[in-house]
Amino acid sequence: MIEPEIEGAPWDRQAAGDDPIYREQIAFLLGRSRFYQEKLAGAGYGDVGAVGGLGDIAKLPFTEKDELRETRGRDEPIGTHCTAAREDIVRIFSTSGTTGTPSYVPLTAADLDAWVRISSRSYAASGLSRGERMVSTYNAGPFVAGAALGAFDRLGLCHIPVGTGNTERLITAVDLLKPTVVAMTPSYALHLIEWSRARGFDLASSSVRRVMVAGEPGGGEPAMRAALEAGWGASVTEAMGIGDISVSLWGECEQKAGMHFSGRGFVHFELIDPATGAPVEMQDGATGELVLTHLVNRSTPLLRFRTRDHVRLGLGACACGRTAPRVRCIGRTDDMIIVRGVNVFPSAVRELVNEFAPDVSGVILIKPRDAGVRQEPPLPVVVELARGASGEGLAERIKQRLREKLVFTAEIVLAPAESLPRSEYKSKLVAKV
Repeated sequence: MIEPEIEGAPWDRQAAGDDPIYREQIAFLLGRSRFYQEKLAGAGYGDVGAVGGLGDIAKLPFTEKDELRETRGRDEPIGTHCTAAREDIVRIFSTSGTTGTPSYVPLTAADLDAWVRISSRSYAASGLSRGERMVSTYNAGPFVAGAALGAFDRLGLCHIPVGTGNTERLITAVDLLKPTVVAMTPSYALHLIEWSRARGFDLASSSVRRVMVAGEPGGGEPAMRAALEAGWGASVTEAMGIGDISVSLWGECEQKAGMHFSGRGFVHFELIDPATGAPVEMQDGATGELVLTHLVNRSTPLLRFRTRDHVRLGLGACACGRTAPRVRCIGRTDDMIIVRGVNVFPSAVRELVNEFAPDVSGVILIKPRDAGVRQEPPLPVVVELARGASGEGLAERIKQRLREKLVFTAEIVLAPAESLPRSEYKSKLVAKV
């Protein structure tokens, strides 16, 4: 732990310590954020007293990403939720802009430092040591993940940024520079095992001893993790963040029982039922959508921001000494498919298919027949065979397993080895109609 007095403090006292900070943040919102002045007033909350403390937060309205997007324009490209003066902003990150114009995320010096502290806690949990060499594959400079690069410096790592788009350069760096750590998405880590094996390079015998994955669900799936650890001959841990709130907000320790919350003192989290918005009780094993609130932010503070990340909560003591709750990401609620009333997460389908290794490669593609979330069974799922696998009887066995575990009917189509597309960043699990 890099901040043991915070990371090891009793969790049951966290809310009491966060409450006064939260009230100050609410006062700041009502004084500086046009977005929240209008939003809270419209919901009947005109002053700090009406909003109340953390114990009352579930009564407040959610913030949706589309709401923020609607306030942006040429004169205000960041949006009306921006509270920082132009001269106080030291960094402006952006999202990938998959829906059009990128979303911009400005940070003051204090906010940037908070992001680096949070990321440092998250990545330190995986057991990194000062002086280790680490290769990263993220083209993170323009994007919010770029803040994590500052965490690597703060942890005292020798950082070797390679970026995406050049697998051969990456493997050459691993071969010649002998890093002990690599950071990438889980789908790319899986692809690198195949790529290296086909060229006679054995990753399992390389210098890499830790693979840190982030950017998409998968690193916590038992079958995926097992395949990655076998192929790399290394320990795999995962991290998770949300660009509008903070990068690497959750980080997994060497116990591998879920990602610890690393944003203590900076961010408050809740669980809700994604269908109704009702609060979900914080108990071990609970599942729900993560909702996040800035406790300390002076650039673009957010209140009850819906992340669309569906997680399973883990509570209780951890041997690492960290006391914060842990989560495992099940999938994103906006990626979910509903098959005759059954919620199906694509990452959960992949996890079950991977149970059939070594006959499968670990790469799947769901191909809905209709546009939209709701689908009629059977749901077509393309499953790629591993090299040398015959596939005899495999489709029926996978179909039966999906029916038993995820309670929906699939149409399994077996594809030849290495026929489905690979990605050097996030994998695509669902084809667009």
